[in-house]
Amino acid sequence: MPELVFFSGTMDCGKSTLALQIAHNRDARGLQGVIFTRDDRAGAGKLSSRLGLVTEAVEAPDGLDLYAYLVDQLSQGGKADYVIVDEAQFLAPVQIDQLARIVDDLGLDVYAFGITTDFRTKLFPGSQRLIELADRIEQLQVEALCWCGARATHNARTVDGHMVVEGEQVVVGDVNTAAEVVGYEVLCRRHHRRRMTSASARAAALSPDVLPVTPA
Repeated sequence: MPELVFFSGTMDCGKSTLALQIAHNRDARGLQGVIFTRDDRAGAGKLSSRLGLVTEAVEAPDGLDLYAYLVDQLSQGGKADYVIVDEAQFLAPVQIDQLARIVDDLGLDVYAFGITTDFRTKLFPGSQRLIELADRIEQLQVEALCWCGARATHNARTVDGHMVVEGEQVVVGDVNTAAEVVGYEVLCRRHHRRRMTSASARAAALSPDVLPVTPA
């Protein structure tokens, strides 16, 4: 039976790498897929991994009807055996409904990859709808780590190396972004609550206020 599967995890846990692997395995068996993505770090119409792998994809802005796109492609003689969606958290809820319709009406497996919560620990609307509709939710087993070595469970947005908790929900950045611009970092819950990024932890370690003082 075809399924709508939601692969979720924090940033930097290998979601895009797994999406590319799934596409590779099916392509090697002669199957053809359609890959949708949204706001990939490599630019529009790209699905990229931090390992350096990249492939062409269909950019999926808010106004694109994913179901209609597939129907149009199939009606013109195109082939589609499965669908992959990366950065699915950025999709509008109505587009998630369209993915479910692709599964139910076209009989295609749909593999959606995304993070569940934003830098404020609030659910992305697309991820929330996936949780509501998916036949199966898979938590990725490759664990991203906080700077302290604990399992990272939260996504943090940084500006000039400092964690921020206000601003637009979607601002494209990367975990390898230079500190002077908007970037992202994965943290454990404790350090997300304390707003302590790796940069602020290093600064605290170097501060004379925390060094032992020897009486004269």
